[in-house]
Amino acid sequence: MRAKADRLLESSDEIIIAPPATTPVNSTLALSLYAVALGQSPPPTPLEEITVLGRRAQAVLETPASASAISPAAAGGAAHPNELFDGIPGTWVSRGSGQEHLTAIRSPVLTGAGACGAFLYLEDGIPIRPAGFCNVNNLFELNLEQAARVEVVRGPGSALHGSNALHGAINAVTRAVAPEPEAVVGLWLAEHDYRRADLTLSRPAAGHGLRLDSTLVSAGSFREQEGFDQQKLNLRWEAERGAAAVTTTLAATNLNQETAGFVFGLDAYRDPSGRTANVNPEAFRDASAARITSRWQWAAGGWDWELTPFARSSRMQFLQHFLPGQPLEENGQDSAGIQWLAHRRLPGANWHWGVDLEYANGFLTETQAAPVTGRSDFLRETRPVGRHYDYRVDALLIAAYAQREWRWGPSWRLEAGLRGERLAFDYDNRMAAGNAREDGSECGFGGCLFNRPADREDRFFELAPKLALARRLGSTATAYARATRGFRAPQTSELYRLQRGQQVTDLEPELLDSFELGYRRRGERWELGLAVYASAKRNFIFRDADGFNLSDGKTRHRGLEWEWGWRFARGWRLEGVGSYAEHEYAFSRDAGGGEQIVSGNEVDTAPRWVARAALQAPVAGGRVRVEWVHQGEYYLDAANRHRYPGHDLLHLDWRREWGRWALSARLDNLANRRYAERADFAFGNYRYFPGPGRTLKLGIHWRSR
Repeated sequence: MRAKADRLLESSDEIIIAPPATTPVNSTLALSLYAVALGQSPPPTPLEEITVLGRRAQAVLETPASASAISPAAAGGAAHPNELFDGIPGTWVSRGSGQEHLTAIRSPVLTGAGACGAFLYLEDGIPIRPAGFCNVNNLFELNLEQAARVEVVRGPGSALHGSNALHGAINAVTRAVAPEPEAVVGLWLAEHDYRRADLTLSRPAAGHGLRLDSTLVSAGSFREQEGFDQQKLNLRWEAERGAAAVTTTLAATNLNQETAGFVFGLDAYRDPSGRTANVNPEAFRDASAARITSRWQWAAGGWDWELTPFARSSRMQFLQHFLPGQPLEENGQDSAGIQWLAHRRLPGANWHWGVDLEYANGFLTETQAAPVTGRSDFLRETRPVGRHYDYRVDALLIAAYAQREWRWGPSWRLEAGLRGERLAFDYDNRMAAGNAREDGSECGFGGCLFNRPADREDRFFELAPKLALARRLGSTATAYARATRGFRAPQTSELYRLQRGQQVTDLEPELLDSFELGYRRRGERWELGLAVYASAKRNFIFRDADGFNLSDGKTRHRGLEWEWGWRFARGWRLEGVGSYAEHEYAFSRDAGGGEQIVSGNEVDTAPRWVARAALQAPVAGGRVRVEWVHQGEYYLDAANRHRYPGHDLLHLDWRREWGRWALSARLDNLANRRYAERADFAFGNYRYFPGPGRTLKLGIHWRSR
């Protein structure tokens, strides 16, 4: 009973929803949630049980919508979010260096201005960062490796979500206290000095219980002087206090990473020696985050109530090795808030309403330690030694939302909702305003690159409506239509981290209006899900040729997504997910970095075809899986002049259990293909993050019961 969407799935009795034991890509779970919401029976095959108590479900998944859930425990010990999200249609988490990544959900991979804040990241339904202080690498602040499940809502959020649920939302659900005392120890070893240790301790008691999940990782790389150390911890306490059920969770993560940048040159990812090179051995990223939440739930006066106070903190510093002068960025935020929710079930209808309050204080500094060398006079003069930015921002978010659901007979369901959200920023510049050096002296060539606005206040208000209709077709199928608006306010770095001659920004919140149709069907041995969508985004934030941050861009998005599974014999399963999507610019402009945006062109880094299929079979008391992952070709620039041809990968995964012991082995990139995790073309150069070659990973786990 964790997230705001807990009240969206209802039943008068306790229901056990269980995915099939053979599928790490848990499309079955998503289908089951839809079935329960429409009064159907859940599947009977038990593995990792998810309990729906009374009128609430432990999920952020809302109905009707395109939603999927995956089980990290069944995904072969994923070492990077990229490996985990391969099994979600319409989703691509591209791998960068170490734990760095960029996310795409029904969208291109977004970079630069406008990239941050397009997705809402949650833990047990609470956003892991305050609105306006996003990090494009947000997933490394979540303990995905030990989550009970990871839920993905594709497309814009609804009245129940806030800013940043523009293209989609990702929620990591922490594991509940086990009904019996439990201890689990796991160890993963792989090539390139990869080592990971997992520990779980769970102990219930009368009226309360405690659970600890922790993971420690130390990893090298096939690339020179690249690697990371990472620690994650989740501590969960469940208790009863009078008539209230209380769940308090503490989450903490820490990352110390030695970073490798792009490799340069046409098809450099194929070069046997060049692909392993690291031209930025001095680059690094250190990041830490901590969060605490306490959810109180009780029933009174015919209503179900939920009150969740929370507090969060994060710190990060990294060397911007990709910029001339390699300045050091340091940023952080401290925030606290509360979510208040009420739910009431009426004959043929349900009411949900709530209020969100959040206060945050964030900071950012950028400091260049040494002068630019070996470059033009212009770069040396406009990128001076010293501080470039030093500012603080206070933020206050107030939001209210309501949703009504109506049912007609056993087949029809209508949902209508509306969210109003106000976000206020109070910006405090700690340096002299303008684009002078730190000491106040002027740069040549018209001034320094970095421009600092004077102190100011900014206010944003948005309404997000939602309308959805679902119909049950017989006892095993559901069809739905959904229209929603997602939004995200401008981020503080877009508002106050200006360049060149831009003295002030006049940015508007990005808006995404989306319409989708969906169909889901489940038989005794098979399941199928289809969705088709069309979206239009306006106020798209980008940087133009003058280096100004603007918000008058427009893009169009449309696509088809599918997920299916077939258990054709005992222990055998064939399954697949995929998507075909078109993402286009709907405006023309000269953009930063020499890019030329032309209306009708495809947005760069947006493959049309992305697919995955897997066959699982029983082998000698265990099971083996063969997976095929396909990524289609895509453009590398807005002008659509340069392409990456795409790639196909094969993976092999084996697992066997002996009593309390389990052994696992995974062979990634079975054919040892040379491919790029992400490709780009900028400043006249092809740039790639090369993918690893054939890699073997071994795991062993022991469970106390």
